[in-house]
Parts: sequence; structure tokens; C-alpha cells
Amino acid sequence: MPKKKTGARKKAENRREREKQLRASRSTVDLAKHPCNASMECDKCQRRQKNRAFCYFCNSVQKLPICAQCGKTKCMMKSSDCVIKHAGVYSTGLAMVGAICDFCEAWVCHGRKCLSTHACACPLTDAECVECERGVWDHGGRIFSCSFCHNFLCEDDQFEHQASCQVLEAETFKCVSCNRLGQHSCLRCKACFCDEHTRSKVFKQEKGKQPPCPKCGHETQETKDLSMSTRSLKFGRQTGGEEGDGASGYDAYWKNLSSDKYGDTGYRDEEEEEEEAEDDEEDDGKDSDAESSDLFNNLNLGRTYASGYAHYEEQEN
Repeated sequence: MPKKKTGARKKAENRREREKQLRASRSTVDLAKHPCNASMECDKCQRRQKNRAFCYFCNSVQKLPICAQCGKTKCMMKSSDCVIKHAGVYSTGLAMVGAICDFCEAWVCHGRKCLSTHACACPLTDAECVECERGVWDHGGRIFSCSFCHNFLCEDDQFEHQASCQVLEAETFKCVSCNRLGQHSCLRCKACFCDEHTRSKVFKQEKGKQPPCPKCGHETQETKDLSMSTRSLKFGRQTGGEEGDGASGYDAYWKNLSSDKYGDTGYRDEEEEEEEAEDDEEDDGKDSDAESSDLFNNLNLGRTYASGYAHYEEQEN
């Protein structure tokens, strides 16, 4: 018979189960609708930003702070959940708040449930933009999640990243480990895997879900359901035309480049005409300077101050 579970073991198993559920619920949170990521307009500088305890631009405290967990701006004391009792009085402003979250930088109300659960379930715990590597404290905008690879994105890079997210880091759709066609794609590793190489000893597949990526453990998706494209190189010898032996070299690349640039003969003629016109202008300028200097060579102005003559010297003589 198996050993009877002790109380400490039951508590540990229940704790692990709760942590697993918290992690699963954190991955399914809609960041755009969560109160800690709500849009806020500063009362002082009128700049729109993410919900924060202090304005990112002017560091001013807002008149009506929003709770990062429940999203309320006024505590009406309908239950006995408040840590600070205020019977018969509605509390707003700083009288409603109880803490500041270190992860999302937003106020948490003085409700016992919000204070005890928000720090563990905050969806912005490790929110760092995958493109610019900035966290919540490094920029004033909101945080979003990529709909393909589910990585965090800042407000500046969300559209640019999602437009180029479904591009593989390879030139074909073949499996990374073999030469067969990759039926499953990991949008975080940007790689394809066949059915055999998606089986991993480290990451176990759950029932009813797609197999995890053998590299990072992220859930893969079928390549046929995505608009995946391969990497294309538009530089170097791979864009040159094929030579007689079937290989493309740098010589063909530079020939094609020069033919594209100077393919029109009129372009060369215009450049030559401009150079000739500049040379003619320089020659005309030199000739005019020589003629003007010849005119003043035989000019005699007599005795002047410039020649060393002074009127007082003549009077003394």
C-alpha cells in the first residue's frame, strides 16, 4: 500500500497546483483590458500613458488613482474586505490605495484580496519588450502581447514586430534536425520541426494541445495554418546571376549592379556634359583674371602714399 500523505505534503502539492493555475491564467490574460495596463491621462501635463502611481513625464500624483487589480477608483465599503476600516464613508484618492506594485508601477487598493493576490498574479511581472528590451519602468507607454509568438511588446514596436513575426530564420520550410518538411512551427525560435523531432524528453505534450517546441518549450502551431515566409537575402553574391559553371559569384553581382545604375546611356552623357561645362567655366575664369592683370601693369599713378611718398617730406626739402 502507498504511504499515507502527511499534512505538509498535502499543503505542498496544493501550493504547486495553485502556482500552476496562476501561471496558466497569467498566460491567458488580455493585457489590453487589464486594469494595471489601462490607459491613463495625467491631470497635470495631460499626456496619455499607462496606468501608473506617478506620472512618467512630470512625476505628479493623480487625483483618482485606479487599482491595478480590480480597477476601481472609489471604495464604497460594501464588504469587510478593507484593511483600513471606513464605515459609512466612501474613500477616494490616496485614502483608497494601500500599496504600489513593483512590477506594473500602479496603485493597489487597500482591499485585502487585492493586496494579497496582485503581486503573485500581476501579468507584467517580467514584461520586457522583445524588440527594444525596455521594461515598464523604462518607458511611459502600455504593454502589449504579440498575437503570434506571445512575447511582450511596447507601444512603439508592436505593429512593426507583428508585421515581421511570421518569418522563419531559414531559407526553406525544412525541419531543423532533418531534411523533411517541417509540419510544426515555433514562432519564438522561428524554426520548423517534423512530427518526429517535436517529441521532446524535456517538454511533455499535454492532451488536446499542440506539441511544445523542443528548444524553448513554447507551444508550436501547424505551418499550414500560418502565413509563414522564409528569410530572403537581398545582398551579396546570392542575388547575382548564374555563370556558365552554374555558380553565382561576386563578379556577376557587381556587373548587375553597375548595369542597373548605368544602364541608361543618357545618364552617362549628362554627367560628361556637366564635367565639360565645369572645366570651361574654370578656363574662362583664369583667362579673365590674366587680362585684367595685364591692363593695370602699365598704369602709373605718380608718387602716392602707397609708394612710400609723404607730403611732409617734400616740404622739408
